[in-house]
Amino acid sequence: MELTAYRDRFPILRDTTYLINHSLGAMPAAAEERMLEFARMWRERGIRAWAEGWWEMPMTVGDQVGRIVGAPAGSTVMHQNVAVAEAIIVSCFRPVDRTRNRVVYEEGNFPSVRYLYQAQPDLEVVVVPDDEAIVEAIDERTLLVPITHVLFKTAEIQDVEAIVRRAHDVGAHVVLDAYQSAGIVQLDVTALNVDFAVGGSVKWLCGGPGNGWLYVRPDLAESLEPTFVGWQAHARPFAFEPELDYAERSGRFLTGTPNVPALYAATAGYDLVEEIGVERIRGNSVRQTQLLIDLLDEAGFEVGSPRDPARRGGTVTVRTPEFEAVHTELAERQILCDFRPDAGLRLGPHYYNTDDELRFAVGQIAEIVETGAYERHLGAAARF
Repeated sequence: MELTAYRDRFPILRDTTYLINHSLGAMPAAAEERMLEFARMWRERGIRAWAEGWWEMPMTVGDQVGRIVGAPAGSTVMHQNVAVAEAIIVSCFRPVDRTRNRVVYEEGNFPSVRYLYQAQPDLEVVVVPDDEAIVEAIDERTLLVPITHVLFKTAEIQDVEAIVRRAHDVGAHVVLDAYQSAGIVQLDVTALNVDFAVGGSVKWLCGGPGNGWLYVRPDLAESLEPTFVGWQAHARPFAFEPELDYAERSGRFLTGTPNVPALYAATAGYDLVEEIGVERIRGNSVRQTQLLIDLLDEAGFEVGSPRDPARRGGTVTVRTPEFEAVHTELAERQILCDFRPDAGLRLGPHYYNTDDELRFAVGQIAEIVETGAYERHLGAAARF
């Protein structure tokens, strides 16, 4: 089955050139059907719905994500977002050993992750410029190394293996943020031997908001006791016991009542990624991002993403004059992309995009810049 045959599964593609999949993947039509199924269950089954599947969804949906990222069953659970997932990880190391309290992370990490570690008064944060510098900065005082698999501004794939080796040599733990890789870049958290991995579904997994995920290496899970917990992390939550008794395996990394509607919506996108396979999606992505780079080169624009496909994720970043205003003009022409400060426009095709859409988008960017059509948007505020 040709990948473009999946286009009819995504209603927004009928009206837009959708190249913003690195920010919010297009909604599968089946997601709406799943949301209606949630509503039907609530309407018809009421309280019985908890025992008929709702309560287990953070684990069952987590296992589906686990299959996509190479995690064994029972090692991945769902949360609202990555900030919550990483806060749970941090809580596992309370109180902090003052002789091992350093956190080493890269300047290009997504800000939400950086804010979390900056807010911890008992952690010493060390910020370095790139993945090579991370390896050099890790020492015996290092507790956690939160790294990004694919940087959000440049789409550069990081050398995870070297970082994991160095961290484990000195007894530090690696937290892999796979938000910009899961579903578009092949990932096997077991083979990488990371201690933790986090990510979400808003982007390449096409699972919508409210669906972060947390993987904990199985041999590590049984020895950790997170202090950021809720009743779902108890071994017997419906016994309502006054004292905490941790659930087994990944269950102890849960918190309170799960976000059931979001979990219903997410599985439609996951199903398609599993059906197609990340290897096939990745092959198409490498080809299409190369096509974008070739088209942008021909148009005379500066490409910011890596040219080596082995180091390039699913996004191509391009600098244009006044790229914020160019972005606004593109949106008015129903070409959806985004931009990031100090980086430029971000173009992120997915498996359902056609090559002709890429040619059309670059042609429109060139025409907007050449004619100055963006000038009427100068100074206007923009988001996302």
